[in-house]
Amino acid sequence: MTDNRLVKKYNFIMRRQILLIIACIILGNAASNAQLRQINRSNHDELPYYFGIYLAYNKASLHPNKNMKFLQDDSVLTAEAGSSGGVALGFLATLKLSDHWEFRLNPNLIIGGAKPFTYTLKNPAPGESLTEKKSLPSSIFTFPVQFKFNSDRIDNFRVYMMFDGYISSDLMANAGNRNAEDLIKLKKGDYGLETAIGFNFYLKYVTLSPELKFTYGLSNLHARDPNLKFSSVFDKLQSRMITFSLNIEQ
Repeated sequence: MTDNRLVKKYNFIMRRQILLIIACIILGNAASNAQLRQINRSNHDELPYYFGIYLAYNKASLHPNKNMKFLQDDSVLTAEAGSSGGVALGFLATLKLSDHWEFRLNPNLIIGGAKPFTYTLKNPAPGESLTEKKSLPSSIFTFPVQFKFNSDRIDNFRVYMMFDGYISSDLMANAGNRNAEDLIKLKKGDYGLETAIGFNFYLKYVTLSPELKFTYGLSNLHARDPNLKFSSVFDKLQSRMITFSLNIEQ
């Protein structure tokens, strides 16, 4: 009986020692990793301003509102605005406002992203098919004024949220083109709001920031012409865009 108690006491003491050794090993490894972990550019958040470049891919579309003519005239049975992809290249200039807030300018040029439209016709004219597809080329210069809210930095990582207002100009818009024939006419100027979430990864020499952004155009881009079959069915056309960008900052 006494031997059993001694064995149990011995086992208990051994278990405690083993757990203590394991705990010491874990704490020792954690302390060692903390010493070996390299904090890249630890003074970056103290910079009053910094610059970078903006590389992006976007998916753009037009949000349509139909005109009453579409309901009254059955020559066009369906009219849909599609979406398309484009790429963007731009410049970043960031000014520190406080420990968590930053002001950023992000002028950029969106190349590609043609604006497609698909129509189903009841009585096609000679040379037309039942389904007609129209596409307008697009090249947009955008100038957003952005405000960023940054989380606390954890080692070499940080999360941020952003919102902004922007103005833009479609360099290939055709609203002033008298020879547009049956094409939809779109205005050059636009303005709207954007929201985004992003992640800062602090590397040795640069900060790499993937960002997901949502754009909501507020203006009516449609220069409606009641004499054009494919234009008269729409009342409003407003821009929408989802953008994934990779920001490289100093």
